[in-house]
Amino acid sequence: MFLGGRMSLAHACMPAILLALAISRATGKNECDLVGVKGSESTRELALLKRLEPLANESFTTTKDIGHEKYNYTFRVCREVDGGGTDAGLVQIDQAGKIIVVGRISETHIVNGTDWILLTYKGGEPYGSHCGTEKRKAMVMITCSRKALRGSFTILAEEREKDEECFYLFELESSVACLPVDSHLSVGSILLITFVSLVAVYIIGGFLYQRLVVGAKGMEQFPHFAFWQDMGNLVADGCDFVCRSKPRNVPNAYRGVGDDQLSEEPEERDDHLLPM
Repeated sequence: MFLGGRMSLAHACMPAILLALAISRATGKNECDLVGVKGSESTRELALLKRLEPLANESFTTTKDIGHEKYNYTFRVCREVDGGGTDAGLVQIDQAGKIIVVGRISETHIVNGTDWILLTYKGGEPYGSHCGTEKRKAMVMITCSRKALRGSFTILAEEREKDEECFYLFELESSVACLPVDSHLSVGSILLITFVSLVAVYIIGGFLYQRLVVGAKGMEQFPHFAFWQDMGNLVADGCDFVCRSKPRNVPNAYRGVGDDQLSEEPEERDDHLLPM
């Protein structure tokens, strides 16, 4: 009787257990594990993983033709690829449907620059006859693209002609690699914007007042038109006085004295001295 009760309880709890496992997988319990000792990860790398969280639920695919063969690649950011196996972050699928793990999220390394983030998955399946049979490694260069969260995903190269340190190189465009735009305005910009706004309010408001209230027409609709006209005349006069060159107080040149230059003396009239 007691055993039957336990079995009934187990069957009753099974859907809840399965749901919990599904939620745990969907919420990403299998996140990236940075290379190194657990608990002593670089704070820089942890901050970069935080920046990549918006891409965690996305899946990216691309295709590459090598000779007569065609390969599909599937990539996820700090999540397992569906059907790829344990910790598979990037897989290769050939035409026959064979899946090869190129990199695992359990061996993650991440660095960044001003407008890019390089995410590296190590610990992939070993090469068969290339690169000294070392394990495969996937390097995904996430470049800045402010247009969209998830952009194009392409494979750039597969380096396997060396004896070691071979890799698959991919590129993913995404806005998560972009630095935030500094939107702070300088004091000069604020003053300029304020001045332009006040001038616009003055002109538009004055124009409406002159037209609708005063009933002005033509140029008279401009606010304080007579004042600004006088101001323009004064500015023009000042510019003419300061900027234009013209002779001022030119001294008389020396000239010789000749008969033709002597002016006739005015006749002195002394009629008032004669006796009446």
